[in-house]
Amino acid sequence: MVREARLDADVELLWEDFHARVNMPSEQLRQWLLTRGSGEEAFGPNPDLDLPEPGRHILAVLRKRKVDLTGEDMRIMQDAVDRIDALTARKPAGGNADDGWRHALLDLGHDPLVER
Repeated sequence: MVREARLDADVELLWEDFHARVNMPSEQLRQWLLTRGSGEEAFGPNPDLDLPEPGRHILAVLRKRKVDLTGEDMRIMQDAVDRIDALTARKPAGGNADDGWRHALLDLGHDPLVER
C-alpha cells in the first residue's frame, strides 16, 4: 500500500493532479456512468460493477482517502491524468458542443463545462 509513502512528494503531486483534472464529484460521475452504461442488458445484480471502464476504476479511486491508495490506484490516477490531458489538448473545432469529445472526457470524470 501507499500508506507507508503518505508523505512521498510523487504521491502528493499525483493526488493533486488527479483531483484537479477529475472535476466531477463521485456521485455525479457515477450517475453519468450509469447513464452511459444503460442499455437493454447493461445492469446486473451490482450496478457499480457494470459501469463503463475506465470510469468505474476512477470512481473507486475518488472514493478513497489518500493514505489508502494502492499501486494500482496510482496507475489508474496517472492514466486518467494522461487521458484527460491528451483529450483537452485536442479540443475539436466544435469545442464543448462536440458530444463525442465531451462524453469521452465525462467518462473520465472531467466535465469541460466546469471551471475550478
